[in-house]
Amino acid sequence: MIKRYTCHNGVRIVLENIPTVRSVAIGVWIGTGSRNETPENNGISHFLEHMFFKGTKTRTAREIAESFDSIGGQVNAFTSKEYTCYYAKVLDTHASFALDVLSDMFFHSTFVAEELDKEKNVVYEEIKMYDDTPDDIVHDLLSKAIYENHSLGFPILGTEDTLATFTGDTLKQYMHDTYTPENVVISVAGNISEVFIQEVEKLFGSYEAGKSNNQFEKPQFHTNRLSRKKETEQAHLCIGYEGLQVGDEEIYNLITLNNILGGSMSSRLFQEVREQRGLAYSVYSYHSSFQDSGVITLYGGTGAKQLDVLFDTIQETLSKLKAEGITDKELRNSKEQLKGSLMLSLESTNSRMSRNGKNELLLGRHRTLDEIVEQIDAVSKDGVDAMANKIFNDKYSVSLISPDGVLPKNI
Repeated sequence: MIKRYTCHNGVRIVLENIPTVRSVAIGVWIGTGSRNETPENNGISHFLEHMFFKGTKTRTAREIAESFDSIGGQVNAFTSKEYTCYYAKVLDTHASFALDVLSDMFFHSTFVAEELDKEKNVVYEEIKMYDDTPDDIVHDLLSKAIYENHSLGFPILGTEDTLATFTGDTLKQYMHDTYTPENVVISVAGNISEVFIQEVEKLFGSYEAGKSNNQFEKPQFHTNRLSRKKETEQAHLCIGYEGLQVGDEEIYNLITLNNILGGSMSSRLFQEVREQRGLAYSVYSYHSSFQDSGVITLYGGTGAKQLDVLFDTIQETLSKLKAEGITDKELRNSKEQLKGSLMLSLESTNSRMSRNGKNELLLGRHRTLDEIVEQIDAVSKDGVDAMANKIFNDKYSVSLISPDGVLPKNI
C-alpha cells in the first residue's frame, strides 16, 4: 500500500511499506536535469550531484562514505535529462540514520573550492571515459541530431569548458532555483511504518527556496544525419524515430512493440541481424519518454564494411513488421515478458522506491499492479500494428561513429 503526503512547503513524500523484507530504500528525487540547463551551465545538475558527496558542515567526504559502509548500507546518485536522484539502501534498523545523512548532504554540503577543483578533475576523467566508449556516445550524438539546440539534446555530463566555470556560488544558486520544495519527492520503500513520514517531514518539510519554473518549451523532432570519425574497431549506428511522452495513453502499445522489435533475444532485430545474418554482436531497441516527447532508438554495432548491409537489414525488418504486422505468438510472449519483468522488479526495494519516486515526480499518480497488468493485457494486435505504422515512417534521424566517419549513401 502506497501512502502519499505533501508537506506544508510542498515537498511530497511517498512511502510503501513492505513488511516481508528487512531493507529500506530512501530516494531524494529532484525534478531537474540536463533539460533544465543552458549552453553556459550544461553539466551543472550532474556536477552538483557529485559535490553532494564531497563533504558537509559536519561530515567529510570520507565520513559520508564510512557512515554507510559502517552499517552495511549503500549510497549513490544519478542524473538524467529530467531528474536527479540521491538514494540509499540500508537495513530497516538504520533507516533513520540513512535519512539523516541524506538530509545533511542535501542541506549542508559546503562546496569548498579545494573539493570543487578535485571533483572537476574526476568529472573530466568521467567525460574522457565516456568518450572512449563509442557505443555510449553515439546515443548522445543521436539526441543532438534529433533535438539540435534544444536542451534535451545536451549531454548530461556537460563539457570541460562548462565545468571549468562552476563555483560554489553557481552551485548554490542553481540549487536555490531548481531544488525547490514543490520540485522534490522523497520516496521510501521497505520494512518501514507510516510513522517514518513524520521523520521525513521534520527534515524536509520546512525549508524554502526559489520558485521553480518547469514550463518547458516542447521540442521539435528533427531529421538529421550526424557522424563522427573515431578510431574504433566497429561502426556504431543509431536510428531514432519519434516516440511518445510520459503517461501517453498508448504507451503500452509502444512498449509491447519495442519488446517485439528489439527488446529481447527473441526480438526481430536480434534474430534477423545477429542470429540469421551474423552482422552484429549487439543490436537492440529501446524507448525513452520525456514529459512532452519521446524517442524510440534502434542500435547496432558492426564492421565498417558491413554498415550499409546493417542499415538495409534494419529497414527491411521494419518494412516487414509494418506490412505483415506482429504474430499472435509475439504478442502473447511480449505481454508475458513485460508482466514478468514488472513482477520481478517488485522484489527489490530499490526498484519500488524508484518506481514510486518517478511516478510521483513525473505523473503525480500511482497505478496498482492490477491496473498495470490490466493495461498490458488490453494491448491488441491491431493496436501494436497501428503503432508500428505510425512510428516507423520516413521521419527519422541517424547518428554514426565509425573509423572513417562517413555515412553510406543508403543512409
